Amino acid sequence: MGLLSLGTPMPWAEAKEYADHVRAHGIIQFLNLWAATKDSQKDCLLWGDEIEYMVVDMDDDNKRAKLSLRVWEILQELTNEEEEAKTNPAKKLLVNSSWHPEYGRYMLEGTPGEPYMGLPRDLLAVEGNMKLRRQLARKFMKPSEIPITFTSYPRLGCLGEFVEPHHDPHGPAARSLFVPDEIINAHARFPTLTANIRTRRGSKVAINMPIFHDKNTPKPFIDPTIPTFTDYPEDKNAIEEGAALPDHIYLDAMAFGMGCCCLQITFQAVNVVEARKIYDQMAPLGPIMLALTAAAPIYRGYLSD
Repeated sequence: MGLLSLGTPMPWAEAKEYADHVRAHGIIQFLNLWAATKDSQKDCLLWGDEIEYMVVDMDDDNKRAKLSLRVWEILQELTNEEEEAKTNPAKKLLVNSSWHPEYGRYMLEGTPGEPYMGLPRDLLAVEGNMKLRRQLARKFMKPSEIPITFTSYPRLGCLGEFVEPHHDPHGPAARSLFVPDEIINAHARFPTLTANIRTRRGSKVAINMPIFHDKNTPKPFIDPTIPTFTDYPEDKNAIEEGAALPDHIYLDAMAFGMGCCCLQITFQAVNVVEARKIYDQMAPLGPIMLALTAAAPIYRGYLSD
């Protein structure tokens, strides 16, 4: 999906007037695309990976690790180099990458500069390109900053300082008790999306992850770190109002989901029949790989079950 370059995003109060129009024309567009491409044959098999990194600022002196909010600056440098490589053949192999913004201002997404095909040499190029992207990303980072590929930042939303530079939570877009709006990508799409989903729901996001019980975890576990405010209607006491469940870790903003990182693989099949077969084969593998990785065990500093 392309980023909005010109124009102003609509708040939900205005956008909902056009919702039926957008839905209807989305269906029409899909049917037209389907009619035009359903009989296409012998397209080239193309695929590629997308890696999302979290940029973490490591303070060795104070033994603190914080999410860096400088990614927009880093991304500008990377995209400038990417554009230069397109017109400079000598640099093309050195900068075989493409860079994109993500929901979090601490998130960076990198892909190969060109898609892979179905040859053995393409499979052998994957690891080298992943290493190249990490080297390119670090080139424009401070010495204390590193790109880390893990799913969920364990201290996101903890009391105290977990972003660099520090910002207090409770901004107007997410209205979160735990995370500041400043961690959201500065592009107008992302804070607008956050505010519109909250407005359309009539309440904040309410995510409850089961807490892991060990001998030191009380039963029931009632999170003592959940703050209370009275600035917004959503800020009623989360425990008393039922948004925060007992024996759970309460997360109240899109950033706890959209702020997660992953590895994605995108395929272009040779025709619709092959695309269906690839989809059917991947469908059972996805949950298995998800279970094997078990990659996000900690939220807001608490170990989940």
